[in-house]
Amino acid sequence: MSDSLTSRTLPGAVTGLVGTATVLALLYFGRDVLIPITLAFFFSFLIAPFVRALRRLGLGQTVSVCTGVLVVTVTLLAIGAVIVQQVGAMGASLPKYQDTIAAKVEALDALTRGTLGSIGGPAGELIEHFTSDAPGEAQPVRLGDGSVKTPVLVEIHEPALKPFQLLSKIVASVWPPLEVAGIVFVVLIFVLLEHESLRDRFIRLAGGGDLRATTIAVNDAGERLSRFFISQFLVNLATGLAVWLGLSLMGLGQALLWGTMTAVLRFIPYVGVWMAAFCATLLAAAVDPGWSLALMTLGLFLAVEIIVAQTIEPKLYGHTTGLSPLSVVVSAIFWSWIWGPVGLVLSTPLTLCLVVAGRYIRALKVLEIMFGELPALTMPQNFYQRALSGDAHEMITSAKRYMQHKSLAEYCDGVLLPALHLANFDLKDRAITPDEEEKVTSSIIAVIEALSGNPKWWKKRKRSSVLAGGGIGRQLRAQRISDTGEWQGSFDVPKGSVVLSIGIGTQYAELATEILVRILREQKIDARSRNLDELEDEPPPGASPELVAIVVLISVDPLNDCEQMTAMLAGVRERLPHAKQFALLLPSPFDNPDLKTCVFPTADHVSRSYEDAVHSCQQAML
Repeated sequence: MSDSLTSRTLPGAVTGLVGTATVLALLYFGRDVLIPITLAFFFSFLIAPFVRALRRLGLGQTVSVCTGVLVVTVTLLAIGAVIVQQVGAMGASLPKYQDTIAAKVEALDALTRGTLGSIGGPAGELIEHFTSDAPGEAQPVRLGDGSVKTPVLVEIHEPALKPFQLLSKIVASVWPPLEVAGIVFVVLIFVLLEHESLRDRFIRLAGGGDLRATTIAVNDAGERLSRFFISQFLVNLATGLAVWLGLSLMGLGQALLWGTMTAVLRFIPYVGVWMAAFCATLLAAAVDPGWSLALMTLGLFLAVEIIVAQTIEPKLYGHTTGLSPLSVVVSAIFWSWIWGPVGLVLSTPLTLCLVVAGRYIRALKVLEIMFGELPALTMPQNFYQRALSGDAHEMITSAKRYMQHKSLAEYCDGVLLPALHLANFDLKDRAITPDEEEKVTSSIIAVIEALSGNPKWWKKRKRSSVLAGGGIGRQLRAQRISDTGEWQGSFDVPKGSVVLSIGIGTQYAELATEILVRILREQKIDARSRNLDELEDEPPPGASPELVAIVVLISVDPLNDCEQMTAMLAGVRERLPHAKQFALLLPSPFDNPDLKTCVFPTADHVSRSYEDAVHSCQQAML
């Protein structure tokens, strides 16, 4: 059997590896073609809302598309002109600051005891140029025979280029970017003109027989990308304006250049804004004889980035991308390796497309799990996983974090109870070892006691099984009785002030009953519990039936406990005719049982959650 399994698994693994290698090779070797096309498609997501707005104003499809592309072209040309003009102005002004730069480099070299001057490469040559005594003169050299000679400096001048050669050189340098830009804008125009047709073709190609899922995926990807691009564009524009205004007020030259560079470079995740900050700080250090302007410049970038990243971005588009922070970093590394700087800028939207595809296409599901912002495990699964590891402290920390905005009843409904059902499934399948069973027992006891206000939850308990045999519900009940006294409290209480909870069926129901009692006690309701085998016993001394206001019958398997629940409701009606009867049904959320057949006409109220049961008890006690 193992040989047949291996024979089926190996070809699939080899096919997957070959397919992955083929895709990577196509991405890498076809980047000259894929990059312009990808840029055109992403520009289309940015311009599409503007084009749709123009069409709603009554303009035709062609006029709207051409207008949108023209606006983008003018905007990019304006940004390029600003950068070129500001860089030229900065280059012309740099010789004025040569003495300041040389003085600061010498000071830093002296502070580092010559370490700065030992740097190799272009940076080392530049530092040596500023720190040498006479950079324009040749230094004497001692020969092997002891004589000293001064070398003669020789300058090599190339012959002046002819007009045609100069023109060819200029064209050769500017043609590649112009070629890419031309391809981008041509493809962009046709993508916008045939936007609906391309969408339908893609749905037909990828959807096949499941048009609904593919349509949802395409629409989701388009909406997310449009929101992401527009939001990021507006945020980066606002950040650039803030940097421009701040640097202008501080008196730093070429403030418009650094504001523009900040807005552009901020499209590179995490590091782009700091590249602009580093360059602006260097210029500030070169301009100012002191260090105050450089520190103020760096502080401005730091303050603006903190405000934008921590307050504006999370509210504006913090949850529109659907990517985890780690996936953004990993995708930036991967796409920059594949496509260089363009891949670095496009890394987030490219990964977003893959994650959205993984949400609806089963073969790509791994991408959503690895890179999506949604947790890989649900909260009940995470609870049960931590319980199997015996990590009670992390479970309690997570529970208290959840309960900062939710109640204990909501936590038990949404996390604790589903996790207990998962544990019960594994118990029935005999998938839990005794050691894991003990860890689950200790962890759940610790969580329940910690959340119900027991300060001694951390103490070691007796070894018992949470899932079988001993019964954790009775163990928790015994612990509560030791804290509150015999009979779970005094009987010297007002009439109609006690809520009596009774679990039906297994020991698992007893645990659910104990959880309800603790939730009610957290709400200052005198809740007490009885086990099925205690119902035939004589009432405790001093106990009066009039003390009980509500009797809650609890079942965790309503379909199988339906007849017993009906019989017990009738019995409670005979014994405590004055008390209200509530039924609390807590089936497994993973089975999706049909409870339409579970009808209890004699019950005053039927609840399907702890939260509803607590609310009903509070209303009935008024």
